[in-house]
Amino acid sequence: MKNKRTPLKTYYKPFLFTLILSLCLGCTQSTEEWQNLVDKDLSQWDIFLGIPHKSSGIEGYETVEDVRGGHPPLGLGNKKNVFSVIEENGEEVIKITGEIFGALVTKKEFENYHLTFQVKWGEKKWPPRLEATRNNGLLYHSIGDFGAGLWNTWMTSLEFEVEETNFGDFITINDKNVRAKCPATKRPSGKHHYDETAPLHLFSWAEGTGRCFKSDDYEKPFGEWNTVELIAYKNTNIHIVNGKVVNVVYNPEFFNGEKWIPMTKGKLQFQSEAAETFYKNVKLKSISDLSDGYKKYLK
Repeated sequence: MKNKRTPLKTYYKPFLFTLILSLCLGCTQSTEEWQNLVDKDLSQWDIFLGIPHKSSGIEGYETVEDVRGGHPPLGLGNKKNVFSVIEENGEEVIKITGEIFGALVTKKEFENYHLTFQVKWGEKKWPPRLEATRNNGLLYHSIGDFGAGLWNTWMTSLEFEVEETNFGDFITINDKNVRAKCPATKRPSGKHHYDETAPLHLFSWAEGTGRCFKSDDYEKPFGEWNTVELIAYKNTNIHIVNGKVVNVVYNPEFFNGEKWIPMTKGKLQFQSEAAETFYKNVKLKSISDLSDGYKKYLK
């Protein structure tokens, strides 16, 4: 009597089932994977421009010296190509000329996430900050209307400062209507600096200062790429510069005219603030908890 052979496809059925199941389960984990936020068309972003300085030569603004208010913003659009994507060494890089104050704004809101990107300075600076340090920050948990937060240019938000010698400072964006707490110590300079061991201090322009300076300066030499990370989880926001925690922000709130509401989610904004700047590897992933290395920062 001949032995009956099991059809070959029978052997593969369990394997195929396992493979398909694994692929499907992988799909369900997509929110935990890194999302690339940059493409050549900046398709995931809006562009909003504020008040141009007279040096820009834009009609109707020939006499404007103060770009902080008193004039209407340019609004949505990319006049003078302030924001663009270039290729550098085979990589897509966001170029911000800085010529006009403005914002590159994500179309989506984000909550409970880990954001990472690399940034370096260009050579060019523009009026009215020709003599000032280079400055183009990241604004997060951005809410409300375009330009309604500060100087007809930026949304109400929290700032992860990207400024020469001040990478990682925390600043509230919306005058007296935003507040948060950081553990901080007042130094002889009169400035409050992040100090992990210090008591929480309230930061609000209504209380005198809405800025908590970073603990130390970990910025790389001019022209080199810096790695910046923001971990935003519930009411805690961790500022990381080149692998070092330089600030932690707790319990941010916005006053809506009637009550204080928590700021735990919102859009991202990259500023254009009179300095040529380059960004690359802008990536974000959702998180459901803090990793062991950062859980100590929860309060």
